[in-house]
Amino acid sequence: MRARLLLTVLLVILAGCAGAPLRGTGDLGVVIERESGRLQIVDTSQRRRLGQVAGLGDLSHASVVYARDGRYAYVFGRDGGLSKVDLLRQRIDKRILQAGNSIGGAISQDGRFVAAQNYTPGGVKVFDAATLAPVADIPTAYGDGRLSKVVGLADAPGNRFVFSLFDAGEIWVADLSDPTKPQLSKFKNIGKQPYDGLVTPNGRYYLAGLFGEDGLALLDLWHPERGVARILDGYGHGEEKLPVYKMPHLRGWAIAGGLAYLPAVGRHEVLVVETQHWREVARISVAGQPVFAIARPDGRQVWVNFAFPDNGKVEVIDSETQQVVHTLQPGRAVLHLEFTPRGEAVWISSRDDNKVVVYDTNSFAPLAELPAANPSGIFFTNRAGKTGF
Repeated sequence: MRARLLLTVLLVILAGCAGAPLRGTGDLGVVIERESGRLQIVDTSQRRRLGQVAGLGDLSHASVVYARDGRYAYVFGRDGGLSKVDLLRQRIDKRILQAGNSIGGAISQDGRFVAAQNYTPGGVKVFDAATLAPVADIPTAYGDGRLSKVVGLADAPGNRFVFSLFDAGEIWVADLSDPTKPQLSKFKNIGKQPYDGLVTPNGRYYLAGLFGEDGLALLDLWHPERGVARILDGYGHGEEKLPVYKMPHLRGWAIAGGLAYLPAVGRHEVLVVETQHWREVARISVAGQPVFAIARPDGRQVWVNFAFPDNGKVEVIDSETQQVVHTLQPGRAVLHLEFTPRGEAVWISSRDDNKVVVYDTNSFAPLAELPAANPSGIFFTNRAGKTGF
């Protein structure tokens, strides 16, 4: 009997040793494979794929936020799907269809709530981050009662969510201190067709870009009683705006040395703005219409990708000289780029060449190339500790 018991114990120990080793999540991330409804789980230290998770629905405009511990990725799909993915077990933990058309979301400061912004039918829905059970439904009615599309949803300190109403031209702040009774603050007439928004890394300011007119709307979240200010009014005044082939994205924006670098709608320029008084101080001519302008974590560089027909290029701006210092051609249809947590490397997706290319950010030398089916967004787990991501 003792021998049998000892054998059983040894078998259990051996089975445990043969299992997956324990590991942290700080160097993990995901790459969206937009056409196949899958994501890749990647290791940024070894620059390799660890696995794939399928069954995530329409990922044509997918975005991702992370739980506080970096283990779970919340994937927002174009079909209204919200999926909670376990990175360590490489599987879907929970999936719901919460709307007809969704383009992103956010997670609350304390990590308890996940909010989805919806195009169809409009509005914001809030869910328990652990179970994806519904917590709050915030319809965005305006005018004659129609619901506005929601864009630019971001988390803010105090368990607040800030978002813009594309159709109504408004910014709303939802305070979820009591999640059963969200407190709404509404700021109207902020400008025509806000298309995206962001919260500054310190959580103080919310900026909404405007598609219907030149300029941005600025809300001071420390002093919301001051209302919404307009900045960069008429930055394209007197000049013909080019056809817009892809909307710029403000999320993942660049702040370096007290300056913000913002993509200009319908122009081949990056606007440089000082962040004390929010005044334009320079413009940088670039190769095309910028989509993302993202700063390396140390602020030394700003990397820019572009809309069609220049979407095979990436330009690097030196933040000290404010000059383009390098141009890369990672592949056709560059859709996204993401820096490793300390910025020694950048991962760039090339949708039409079915690959992700990793570059050294000092030498610009390629470090690795990973196959991926029509990759788009790249999201690393260090986002879990950042406001507005």
